[in-house]
Formats: sequence, C-alpha cells, structure tokens
Amino acid sequence: MIQLRDIVLRRGGKTVLDRASMTIHPGERVGLVGRNGAGKSSLFRLLDGTLHEDAGDWSMPAGWQVAQVAQEMPETDETATAFVLGGDTRLAALQRELEEAQRALDVAADDESLALEVGRLHGALADAGAHDATARAQTLILGLGFAPDALERPVRSFSGGWRMRLQLARALMCPSDLLLLDEPTNHLDLDALVWLESWLQRYGGTLIVISHDRAFLDAVTSVTVHLSQGKLTRYGGNYSAFEELRAQQLRLAQGAYEKQQARIAHLQKFIDRFKAKATKAKQAQSRVKALERMERVAPVLSEAEFEFEFRDPPSLPNPMIVLEDVECGYPREGQAPLPIVRRIRRSLLPGQRIGVLGANGQGKSTFIKTLAGALEPLSGQLRLGKGLRIGYFAQQELDVLRPEETPLQHMVRLSALNAPPGAPSAREQELRNFLGSFHFSGDMVAQPVGSMSGGEKARLVLAMLAWQRPNLLLLDEPTNHLDLATREALAMALNTFEGSVLLVSHDRALLDSVCDDYWLVADGELRPFDGDLEDYQRFLLEQARRRRAAARIEAEANRVPSSNPNAPKVIATDDRFTLASDQNSSKTLSNPPPQQRQQRRESAQARLALAERLRPLRRQLEACERRMAELEAEKTSLEQSLMAPAAVEVLVAAGKRLKIVQQELEALEEQWLELSETIERISMSQPQPQM
Repeated sequence: MIQLRDIVLRRGGKTVLDRASMTIHPGERVGLVGRNGAGKSSLFRLLDGTLHEDAGDWSMPAGWQVAQVAQEMPETDETATAFVLGGDTRLAALQRELEEAQRALDVAADDESLALEVGRLHGALADAGAHDATARAQTLILGLGFAPDALERPVRSFSGGWRMRLQLARALMCPSDLLLLDEPTNHLDLDALVWLESWLQRYGGTLIVISHDRAFLDAVTSVTVHLSQGKLTRYGGNYSAFEELRAQQLRLAQGAYEKQQARIAHLQKFIDRFKAKATKAKQAQSRVKALERMERVAPVLSEAEFEFEFRDPPSLPNPMIVLEDVECGYPREGQAPLPIVRRIRRSLLPGQRIGVLGANGQGKSTFIKTLAGALEPLSGQLRLGKGLRIGYFAQQELDVLRPEETPLQHMVRLSALNAPPGAPSAREQELRNFLGSFHFSGDMVAQPVGSMSGGEKARLVLAMLAWQRPNLLLLDEPTNHLDLATREALAMALNTFEGSVLLVSHDRALLDSVCDDYWLVADGELRPFDGDLEDYQRFLLEQARRRRAAARIEAEANRVPSSNPNAPKVIATDDRFTLASDQNSSKTLSNPPPQQRQQRRESAQARLALAERLRPLRRQLEACERRMAELEAEKTSLEQSLMAPAAVEVLVAAGKRLKIVQQELEALEEQWLELSETIERISMSQPQPQM
C-alpha cells in the first residue's frame, strides 16, 4: 500500500502539504480532487520521486512500476506505433538484453552461462507479451481516436493535442503497478473519453487520477481524496458520493461550532456579570476555568464558492443567426479552398441552448469560428440578427491574453472598446468591483497575466465575456483549465443567461446541465441529433460497428476470385442475383438480353485470365505460409527447450538452430510481403469489363 505520514511539502514559499497523512490500498481507484493550485500535481511529483518531502515520511511497495503521462511534447520521427510501443519499458529492456546476449553467444558459442541467459530472456519476452505487443499498442492508438492510416505516420507530423494523446497511449502501454493520470481528458473528445473510461475500469493496478470532469471521476474511481488547506482527507466512493459526504460533514462541523460558540458566549456573559460579586466569585472562577479547559471547535473554513453571472443582454434578436447553404472551411493560398462542413441550413433562435457534438477533426471548431466571424463562409449566406452581440470563447482564447498586462489593464481596454460612441469608459473602481466578483481582488488585479495559472486565465476570459453583455455565447471547450467548482459556477451562469448558447465541450456534466438540444457535426454535415448524451454514446458504438462492417464488406469486395472451378460465384444482374456452379447450369430469375450476355462472357474471361495470372503467385504464397507455420512451431519448441535444464552442448545447438530459424523466418516474411503486394497490385490494375 501507499502510506503518507505527517508529510510536509513546500514549493517555494508555499506549504503544499502540512502534516498530511493518507493510505491507499493496492488496486484502489482514487480520484484526487481540490482547487486549482491546491497542490495535487505536486503530490504526484512526490509519488514519482521528482520532489522530496520536507518532513514526515512515506512508503510504497518496493519494486512497484509507476506509469504516468509525460508532459513534454514529443519530437521524433518514430511512427505512432513505435512510439507507443516504446512505452512498454520492460519489453524494450528485455529486447535489448536479448540482442546483447545473442551477440555475445555468437562470439563464445560454448559459453554455458550465455546459452542459459539467452533461453531465460526468450522466456521472459514471452511472459512480457512480446507476441502481441504491436497489436496492443495499435489498439490503444485507435481507441484514443486515431484513424487507421495514422498508425505508421511519424509522431512529429501530428498537432500538439494529438501528440499528447500519443503520450497517454504510451503511458497506458507501460505495464504498471501504479498509474498516475493528471487531467487525462483535456485533449479527448467524447468517443475517446468513453473508450478511456472502459480501459481504466479494466486496469488491474492502483490508479490515482486528477480530473475536473465529474462524469469521468464517477465512472472510474471508487475512492476520493480531497486536498484542501494542506490536508488530505479520504472519502469512500466516487466524486458524487464525496460531495454528499463532505456536505454532511460541513453541516455537522458548522453545527458543532455554532453550538460551542453559544456555550462560550453564555459562560462569558456569566463571568462578566458576576466576577465582581463576592457571592458569585467562586462560580465565576469555575466558569473561567471551564473556558480555559474547553477544546475549541475550529470554525468551518470551507473554500470560498465561486459564483458569477452573465449580465442581461440589451436585446434578443429573433432569429439570432440564419445559415442558408453555408459551407465552412479554410482558404488556401494558390489552391482551392478546403471545405470541412457543407450545406448548413440552420437557424438559431433566442434562448436556445445547443450542444455541438462530433469527433475531433469533424469540424466543430471550424463551424463555431465561422459563426463568430473568425472565418468567412466559403459559400452560402450567413445572416446575423440586428443587434447581435457575440461572446466567443475559443479553445486558444488563453493565448490571446497579453502576458505582460494585468487583469485590470485588460478590462480597461475592453471597457474603452465597448463603450457607446461619445460615452466615457467605466471607472476603475467599477472595473475592480467587477473583477472582484470573479475572484480577482486585492493585488491580483495588478498581477501580470503571464504569471497566472490556466484556471485564473480562463476565469479572466469569462469575466471579459460577461462584461460585453452578449446575447449569443459561442463556447468552444471553455472548461479545459477550469476546476470543478468553477465548472459548476459556469453551468449555473449559463442556465440563468437569457440569450442563446452554442457549446462545444467534452464535459458531459456541463453539456447535460446546460443544453436542451444537440447538433451533430459528422461526415462533412451538420444535422440535429435526436437524443441525449446517453443516446450519443450508443450512437458512437453503433458507428464503430458500422465502420467495422463496412471494412469487412470492402475486404470481401476486393478479394480476388478463387481459381477453384467448383467454387460458387455470385453474379449481379440488375437487382437479381444468380448463384452459378460449374457442376450444374446457371439458372437466372429472368433471361438477360444479348448485350448483357456478352458483357457476362467478357467478365468471365477477364476473371479467368486474372486467375491464371495469379495462380503461380498464389501457390508460392501458400507454400511460403506453410513453411512459416512450420518454422514458428519449431521456434516455439526451441525457445521452450532453452528454458529447460539440459547439457551445455544441447543448449548451444538449440541456440544456434534458433538463430537460423529466426533468419529464415525473417526472409520468408519479406518474401510473403512482396508476393502479397504483387498479387494486390495485379488485382487492382486488372481492367474490369463494363457491366
């Protein structure tokens, strides 16, 4: 188990952990929650050995393998598959050891210890899952939302968000006893998030996850540890259970505190009234001693709740926006524009709250940017209602803040831009008061934005949106840097907002609490989605099944016809089908016209010519496959013999034979690949008769 005992941890001048204690049992799934800046990531750095405690001690079972997502952006020409496969550190180490041992054995063939070591390493590789490692790595990559053609692309060719997904896949690939995940959902869309939940539910080790996604925490955790004011408090249950238990504890603590304060006030009143009277002096003195002996109940210092609201818009145009055959996409210099979403015919009415669904890369952000005016429509007509005022929160909105300026300077500039013509901008004190409602008070209004956390920057962007009094909010992943309390405040503010909302988010709790309807961006189109988020998850699973079915159909369609004369053939004639066999005459549902019969003869001749051309290649391929199967069986037998006790000369002979088998296998694999590519090339290049 993991045990922390009276740990003190400081970062700079801040005490992150103050005599904190915690116990986590093997196999538990723990959600670590707390305000942004409370020290959750610092606790992870303690557990992975990056930081060291200032006082106290902690322990973890010796030999535990710790896996976590690397934060640096990978810059490598490795393929996605190879990069993720490298996350299995145990497998990589064993493969290096085997290569070194094999080279040494080639030099000293009679060395008994080297032969034994080679045998041991072959067994260790088998135990480590070397036979299916590539398949496991590719399953992780595809599960996190990558297309099949991305498996062999170099890592550096992906954008930052996709590279972080590869880092996550690499961490999941690592065989671990303890998995530390710090905000793993930030770069995932809903389909990848659902897949990750199912994977983590099957994970056999100890899991500690930091997340601000309530639905994700509820799905994958069974224990919650709350970090607040330097203390760690353990609660049984997921995040929803933690909220209920903590609310009960706060109510009980507040009640005990208030009851004690009433008792103290009563005693103090008696003392003040009778301490000067000789007849009551003894009783007054006993009450003074009672006050001194009383163990005081601390006041409930719960973290200040954050609440804000979007001010009422000056008007509500009806309709807000009308799109007529709008095509969204990107202009390209010297080339035709790149369309992403086509033929959009929608209108947005006052008060609508719409969630925009769709996988990453389908065009959700492109659509929102077009509505916001950041992109011009490639075609069609986009009409804005009279008096429309858009508040736009982009995924990269934090990047447009000026790092050297303060929150107050941002608000002063925004106030001047939004003031009516001829009217003065807002007074500084008004702006200070407004920022205070977003928890920017005191010295924080004069602190450079560049030194603030991501959550504080996101809060400033929300303040700037609210100041503009929009009647339409376009929010593209607004929660990426927000903690749970701020997400809940955002949901409350959106629910009291009188205008319209278009929301793109992977936070299902926010979507579910805010949105009444959903639009789906998929396959280059935007259309209404009839259902809720549970229906959408079922829709994603159904889409995956359809893709698999389509792939099977395509594979069948591309399969080369068999050269077996007895094999049945299916011939399509309009919408009627004929099952033909060489052993009995064809019987069709109707007699085809002469032109069609000629086309059939030409088609049959083409198939026969193709079969004749491919027959020798297919025979070579089959022979190659038979020999590879024989060598695989011999290789397995040799590896087992190397692990069993035997005489030195027997082990040496087995090692030499294994090397020969491996070399022949590699050569046959190359030959098999060349034959397969040749067959495929001939099949694809064969001209097909017109049907």
